[in-house]
Amino acid sequence: MVHPYAVAGFLVAVLPLVATPGASLALLIRHVIDSGRRQALPVILGTVTGLYIHATLAIAGLSALVMESSLAFSAVKLIGAVYLIGLGIWTWRSAAPNAAPSPYRPRLPKGADSVYAQALLANVLNPKAAAVYLTLVPQFVAPRQSFGGQILALATAHALLITLWLAVWSFLALRASHTLHRPRFKRAAAKATSAVLITLGIRSAVA
Repeated sequence: MVHPYAVAGFLVAVLPLVATPGASLALLIRHVIDSGRRQALPVILGTVTGLYIHATLAIAGLSALVMESSLAFSAVKLIGAVYLIGLGIWTWRSAAPNAAPSPYRPRLPKGADSVYAQALLANVLNPKAAAVYLTLVPQFVAPRQSFGGQILALATAHALLITLWLAVWSFLALRASHTLHRPRFKRAAAKATSAVLITLGIRSAVA
């Protein structure tokens, strides 16, 4: 079992990363504004699932292989960047006033348009999230104890921190629900979200 001081130190170290606006927060605000508080849960669950996937890959050593191979790492970065940019473009186009289903309206592949899938893929395809478990987590594990158990414990602490952070933002969005549900504001929020996603994708591609 990981030492409580190690968990506390890890949370302090990872807090700036959690607090930095990213795809999960952008998706949360977008979907809460668009469809209400129920959409916060799938965003949180998708993000948390992504964290556990990264933790599992780190335990198995698969993430280390990707990080050590410049070609594999570049491929992951490119896939993640393309996904974020594509999601951003789709969000922008879907925010058009009086948008209605038509053969010309952009759609995500079947299954990929679920809120949970969007949050999951945004996290899994983020190589920086994998880097947390390959560079930061090892600083807080004891070599003489269960390596896998300690990583899962830190991942759980990480997941709880992100859940709390996103829940707070969901609450703030709901407090302003009267303003947020105005059609003009919803369109502006959707376009702002798409701009964030596209910016994150471009930054990931060129970093």
